[in-house]
Amino acid sequence: MTGPLRRAGGGPDERPQLPGSLNANRRLGQWLRFLPEGLVEVRSGKVELGQGIATALAQIVADELDVAPARVRMVPASTASSPDEAVTSGSLSVQQSGTALRYACAEARALYLEAAAARLGKPVERLQVIDGEIVAVGGAHTSYWALADERLLDREATARVAPKSTHRFVGSNALRLDLPDKAFGRPRFVHDLEFPGMLHGRVLRPPSPAAALRALDDAQARALGAVVVRDGSFLGVLAEREEVAVKALERLRAGASWSEPATLPDAHALADWLQAQPVESKVVAEHAAAGAATPARTLRARFSRPYLAHASIGPSCALAHWRDGRLQVWCHSQGIYNLRADLALTLGLAAERIDVSHVEGAGCYGHNGADDVALDAALLARAAGERPVRVVWSRADELAWAPLGPAMAIALEADVDAGGEVLAWRHELWSNGHSTRPGRAATPTLLAAFHLERPFEPVLAIDPPLPAGGAERNARPLYGFPALRVVHHRVLSMPLRASALRSLGAFANVFAIESFVDDLARARDEDPVAWRLRHLTDARAHAVIEAAARRAGWAARRRREHCGHGIGFARYKNLGAYCAVVAEIEAAREIRVQRLVVAIDVGQVVNPDGVANQAEGGAIQAASWTLKEAVRFDRTRITSASWEDYPILGFSEVPAVEVEIVACPEDAPWVGAGEAAQGPTAAAIANAVRDALGVRVRDLPITPERIAATD
Repeated sequence: MTGPLRRAGGGPDERPQLPGSLNANRRLGQWLRFLPEGLVEVRSGKVELGQGIATALAQIVADELDVAPARVRMVPASTASSPDEAVTSGSLSVQQSGTALRYACAEARALYLEAAAARLGKPVERLQVIDGEIVAVGGAHTSYWALADERLLDREATARVAPKSTHRFVGSNALRLDLPDKAFGRPRFVHDLEFPGMLHGRVLRPPSPAAALRALDDAQARALGAVVVRDGSFLGVLAEREEVAVKALERLRAGASWSEPATLPDAHALADWLQAQPVESKVVAEHAAAGAATPARTLRARFSRPYLAHASIGPSCALAHWRDGRLQVWCHSQGIYNLRADLALTLGLAAERIDVSHVEGAGCYGHNGADDVALDAALLARAAGERPVRVVWSRADELAWAPLGPAMAIALEADVDAGGEVLAWRHELWSNGHSTRPGRAATPTLLAAFHLERPFEPVLAIDPPLPAGGAERNARPLYGFPALRVVHHRVLSMPLRASALRSLGAFANVFAIESFVDDLARARDEDPVAWRLRHLTDARAHAVIEAAARRAGWAARRRREHCGHGIGFARYKNLGAYCAVVAEIEAAREIRVQRLVVAIDVGQVVNPDGVANQAEGGAIQAASWTLKEAVRFDRTRITSASWEDYPILGFSEVPAVEVEIVACPEDAPWVGAGEAAQGPTAAAIANAVRDALGVRVRDLPITPERIAATD
């Protein structure tokens, strides 16, 4: 047990700490109930984002309750009925929600066994559960469904019942619950929702972040029969048909005049700009060596990554409906309760009068436009006379206005002795914070809130606290260096809106660290795999590196012209999944990744197929970031507002990806898989380029132009 909790009112809470999200959502009935028709209805506050979390949670429930997975119904999260599990992010869903459901179901099973014992007149020890049927020796039986009584679960959890140590479903491959609809084109996404009397809305964004509306002629838009909605610089249209809304928006755009001051930095000198800004600095990690030796030399390198877009194939979408002074919103937000809080702040409405329901979107890698489009829909629906409104962003909206993954600059130094052994390691990083998520500040962080007649000031991005961290995530290497100093400089100027993007600072930090240690190994003429193993004492780290190297045929690799191999390793957040990646690339007119071998240890595995899918997806996305992606902008606006200007990895460029799940100690906890491969993949590709061409590219993305310009 940890120290006393704090009640919401500030007083001490002497109740014991409960596992996972159960601690903040203690009533068992918040999590599950048994339906008379033979089903288990399960509510998690975590949302399905395409990561297969609903399937994994259903496996956990089925195991603990002794029911077939087909009986489990996962209910999409809603503020009206689901536990508040904050945000689905950080590869924490199984850790937080899975753990909570595991204990809640174990306790619910015990309560129903007690109720069955009373009904059947048998001791609990003589009962067993077989697919929800509670059977006594001698044949007497009842079931969860026959005993279904919400009062049984209308109590606080105690975690007095230990979950099972053996499993039927956890640890086995399970078919994804969400895939059949997607494979067969059945309506499932928020974009597919249609309500009677629904209007279609579109929002006109300013042309640039600092633009202000000077004049507006909306006559041509209204001539189409559209309703024009204006609140300060927030402009939108409503129409009976979607194509009319799109056409009206273009006419509104033609009738709008804006001022556009030049406020953006030089995109070609972004790392220099970051390092020249006012900062808030802190030491992330530091230790010194006793009796430190005098170094023979100091090696230095600077690395950078650009701003990155989420670049989901499907744009953001939401529906909103005002009725009887209440607001209902359907959207694909990662944090429905956090979004509700910011909607309440923006609209001046009590949070209890707003319901937010999650409906799947077309991909989510962090804080994208899902929350922003929800406010767009709410503002337009307020002018719709109690008719529901559906709003879809354009591709240009998605690439230019959704929050971006922050640009980063990293400076590394290593003092080495005459034999090239590291005596001291120094790591400095410059970055905006990595979160402007809703619900965490006194003012809203939703896009349209900045453009209203009475605007809210944009909030400077912050970082989640350590040990997870934001920009400093994975900045402390796991290697055993005698002396170490890691400093984070949070940049206090934010010309482009920045927030959480998959793996946060880990992507750039691991890319930099693993590139630099590869050069240290080469300087000693030492095999990069051997160097890493020699500097790591964690047996699980050794296991994933050795597994990736073995499966990739590292020891038997042969030198081929214009081809290279590289390896990257990290433990996500230094406390999550272990991951090592070996990349095989071909360097011809451009860099093509031929093969990625991913070895991953996520602790106890719920759905092996799901873990492999997550690791594969993360590695492919990281390859796209490493080779192609960068937000482009001039001194006034983002210019990469189309696929032509913001290319992502195409299907023909996707490498073969092999994933090996590495066994872990039996007592290892569950951890997530979705973000573990990002940094190691970038480093492996960069190291393979160095192996093939003999040049080190330190600024992402690794393009032919950057390779040609490398000294």
